[in-house]
Amino acid sequence: MTDTPAVRRHARVDAADVLRGFAVLAIILLHSIEHFNFYSFPDTAGQSAWINFTDRAIWDGLFFMFGGKAYAIFALLFGFSFFIQDDNQRLRGRDFRLRFCWRLFLLLLIGQLNAAFFTGEVLVLYALVGIVPVIFCRCSDRTVLTVAAICILQPVCLWQIACSLISPDYVPYAIDQGPYWAATMAAQSGAGFWEMVKVNLVEGQIVSLAWAWENGRVLQTAGLFLLGMLIGRQGWFKAEYTGRWGKVLAWALICFFPLYGLNNMIGDYVTDTRILRPLGILISSLHKFCFMLIMVSGLLFGYYKTRKFSRVLSQLIPYGRMSMTNYVTQGIIGSALYYYWGLYLRLGITASVFVGIAIFAVQYALCRIWLRHHSHGPLEKLWKLATWIEMPFGRRSA
Repeated sequence: MTDTPAVRRHARVDAADVLRGFAVLAIILLHSIEHFNFYSFPDTAGQSAWINFTDRAIWDGLFFMFGGKAYAIFALLFGFSFFIQDDNQRLRGRDFRLRFCWRLFLLLLIGQLNAAFFTGEVLVLYALVGIVPVIFCRCSDRTVLTVAAICILQPVCLWQIACSLISPDYVPYAIDQGPYWAATMAAQSGAGFWEMVKVNLVEGQIVSLAWAWENGRVLQTAGLFLLGMLIGRQGWFKAEYTGRWGKVLAWALICFFPLYGLNNMIGDYVTDTRILRPLGILISSLHKFCFMLIMVSGLLFGYYKTRKFSRVLSQLIPYGRMSMTNYVTQGIIGSALYYYWGLYLRLGITASVFVGIAIFAVQYALCRIWLRHHSHGPLEKLWKLATWIEMPFGRRSA
């Protein structure tokens, strides 16, 4: 009798969990100062000049550092996770694509739970755009990279700019988000719990997806999913490939500064709003993408190359392993703190960032306790179990 050889599989990558933990922490801080998409703040007229200064410094500083970048890291890691799951099943001789489509449907349900409390959530968008890596996962690296680059270069914006330059009569189509924003703000500021849930799941979802489309997030997310998948294919999150991130860091730095400068001055030179809006979205999307690459490169270098920094970053691993649970629960907590149905807190930006830090601290402590006894977070475990229930398109072998 011969022994059956062990099936090779990808081990969990701690560096990816560090990045996940960092991204969710950054998202919590941003959401907290935004009052979780409920932009209602106390009158600042009576505040001291010092508090006004710290409010402005915290708002501008956090959005410069993390606005549009934390979600980009999260999206990059979504594509990376898809590769790991798909390739693990390929190594076992199974095709994961249909099963992953079922997994996306489950993610849509989880996103609806999150959306019931918080209109700015992204899991619904991820569930819808997640079909993109499924479509391209058997294509060559060159094809995947080409499609990713096209998505990140915002072809819709380029089309609108070209049409506006060619035809003076061209009017870019825009979704009227005003009534949906008004409905969600009214529910957040004056409705009971169940009315808020109803509005969030209808008008809130419409305005969230419309905003994502009109601000280039849909195509950027698709491109980041594909880049994350490609990073997984080529093993870029492994310690031995850290040198590759040095080249990424160099190019990202070279591109970021002119793009950032152009983003701040373009309104002084382009007066045609038909061109200015899509051009602004394109440039903003690109400079945030470059800054995201700078952050990822820096974190990976710190984790793999600097012992002291590595010890600090390693503390984020438990938080990153439970990133979905932390992401969903922060929306529920934030809604309960700031919306009318909950405590309806009226805090300034400086106080709000400390609330965000407190949410992180509590979640972090619970993560460490939970993972002493479990291998996955609560939502992660439920998502995994539901992924592998018996389905007509195949069974999970022992």
